[in-house]
Amino acid sequence: MLALSGACGFRWRGVKDSIAGWGRRRGRTTALLRSLRLRFKRRGAGRGSSRPSGRPVVSFTDVTDERIALYELDRPALTDWVVSLGQPRYRADQLWRWLYLGLVQDFEAMTDLPRAFRAELEAGARLSRLELVASTESQDSPAVKYLFRLSDGQQIETVLMHFLDPADAEEDESPSGGDSPPAPAVRHTVCLSTQAGCAMGCVFCATGQMGLQRDLSVGECIEQVIFCARRLRQLGQPLSNVVFMGMGEPLANWAATWSTVERLTDADGLALGARRITISTVGIVPGIRRLATAGKPVRLAVSLHAPDNALRDRLVAVNRTYDLEAILAACRDYQAAGGRRITFEYVLIDGVNDRPAQARALAARLLGLRAHVNLIPLNPTQGSPLLPSPYDRALAFETALQAAGIGTTLRMRRGIDVQAGCGQLRSRVGDGRLGRSIPLFDATGEPA
Repeated sequence: MLALSGACGFRWRGVKDSIAGWGRRRGRTTALLRSLRLRFKRRGAGRGSSRPSGRPVVSFTDVTDERIALYELDRPALTDWVVSLGQPRYRADQLWRWLYLGLVQDFEAMTDLPRAFRAELEAGARLSRLELVASTESQDSPAVKYLFRLSDGQQIETVLMHFLDPADAEEDESPSGGDSPPAPAVRHTVCLSTQAGCAMGCVFCATGQMGLQRDLSVGECIEQVIFCARRLRQLGQPLSNVVFMGMGEPLANWAATWSTVERLTDADGLALGARRITISTVGIVPGIRRLATAGKPVRLAVSLHAPDNALRDRLVAVNRTYDLEAILAACRDYQAAGGRRITFEYVLIDGVNDRPAQARALAARLLGLRAHVNLIPLNPTQGSPLLPSPYDRALAFETALQAAGIGTTLRMRRGIDVQAGCGQLRSRVGDGRLGRSIPLFDATGEPA
């Protein structure tokens, strides 16, 4: 979704020399370089690519600060690095627990580590690369939007949502089974970004209109969750769910997305059940197929927004690469491989995709799938002429789907007054004031 200038000022040599200096003591340089190496990529988009043609995309590791970014390291890489400092291997386990269980913000809080090792960590490592620029609390729903600046100046947004009514939270097919405990009465969900911007080009989405700047690294993804988990801990509340529904297309940044899932579910870390994690996609077919065999039962949400290819081509540009037939075939393969029920997201746009006949056409598309449809009235975005469907039409659409045997929920809009709703994230700071709440329906259910 974003274009990145070639004048990045990134220096692989600086990173290489810095890591080599740490690794020479125990001959671990090669492993460290392998775990942290920058990969600059330029992809032209033909059929099958999710990148716009000619836009350079980079997976970014900061080199302006040559300290090791600890959240970029998986467990083996962290162990290699700690051992390279002359420390026993079990120190890496202690450090890992401080990062993911202790959620500490400074090295001095790691009280079971030797003082000399803490000083070495302070000099050669860092705990965060996200700079909080602004936080904005919604007045009409329990949601907070955080704007972060990354090390290269790019900005991303993360939303922390508090579901006070369990009925509002994501449906749970088997809350007492699988690898997760029963859902708490109050859920706290982090909506994280996986890219700065987005390349998918959805016409109703503010992020999609930005273009793609770059992929986020696994550290930049996981730090969004760590930040929110710290905030929740200050309130005495646990993290309940994580949804990959912020800026960017998660399956177009597979490596960082899946590495983040592995960190979230690590038993010695945040220990989040895989079924408490939802990955949303606009329909990246290879990514859906990879999810089917990835080995963790995360939830899958697919954004459709149209019942036919002609309309979806206009609303979602990537449909010209992965059309409805290809997407739904991949979804059927996903379920055949043991995947769970799939959620299909459908934004209701006034006069565009909200007629009962279109609901029936959508239901016909979904026949044979264990599917649930979330209907989301369009959230307003600056400069867009598109409007949300009025209440009576949204209700008629829901009724038509249910009559066809498709489980459907007409979702409540959250955080729209602070531009934190679905399709509104755009990495910008306003004038410091909360936006006006835009009512969709009045108290009688009539259009506002």
